[in-house]
Amino acid sequence: QSISRAWQEQFRAAVEDGIQRLLLPSLEKEWWRECLDRAAEESFRTFASNLRFKLLQPPVKGACILGVDPGLRTGCKYAFISESGSVLTSGTFFPNKEREDVASKLLLLLEKHRDPVIALGNGKGSREAEELIRQLILPKAPSAKLTIIDESGASIYSASPLASKELPNLDVTIRGAVSLARRLQDPLAELVKIDPKSIGVGLYQHDVDQKKLAEELNVVVQSAVNAVGVDLNTASPSLLKYVAGIGAKMAESIVAHREQEGAFASRADLLQVKGVGKKTF
Repeated sequence: QSISRAWQEQFRAAVEDGIQRLLLPSLEKEWWRECLDRAAEESFRTFASNLRFKLLQPPVKGACILGVDPGLRTGCKYAFISESGSVLTSGTFFPNKEREDVASKLLLLLEKHRDPVIALGNGKGSREAEELIRQLILPKAPSAKLTIIDESGASIYSASPLASKELPNLDVTIRGAVSLARRLQDPLAELVKIDPKSIGVGLYQHDVDQKKLAEELNVVVQSAVNAVGVDLNTASPSLLKYVAGIGAKMAESIVAHREQEGAFASRADLLQVKGVGKKTF
């Protein structure tokens, strides 16, 4: 009996040691790994949903837009764009200095156009700029409308080589205001110029696998572009490259052909573009 009891005690001690030292830690790690994987997948779905929502915001067509990139120390940068997105004028104002003069200057711009829209970024200084606009401008320009928009990624675009190519004669700070205005005018066409991860798709996006996140977001951009479609005669290379079957190189070729030969009369004209064969078409 003593031998049996001693064996049982040793067996119980071995089992308890195995459970406490080996099994439970292993199960805990496996459980945490599964929880983290589930959380990551849910994060990817949330980020993708947020990005798609931003990309598919309805565009503001047929209106001139005053884009305002807010700031306090360096002032608010503004850019006024036409219905087609070309820059009409730009400048800087300080929302807390010479408010009446600033309001008069901006009113002159707005009054020249029918039903203008003001696109104000939501960055630092936005509250002061909004106060100026609501108190001194909108009451005197009843046809004008004010919209607060997310400016995530605008500064990244303004300092990019693409922005330098598109807006070579404008200062980097002004390019951000142009981007905000165009973002309201045609969200999809403007946001595709920015790395999807820089658009601000959710909190803690830097805590997940960046490669997987980039892949997931690129799929969303491609899906959105192909769902909406593009205009061959106005689309930029940044937009065209997301169309199914068209990559970055072919997008550049299409735009180059359009600039040299003029507008496309039909989709069949794509066959005239170098690199577009019947199989690709």
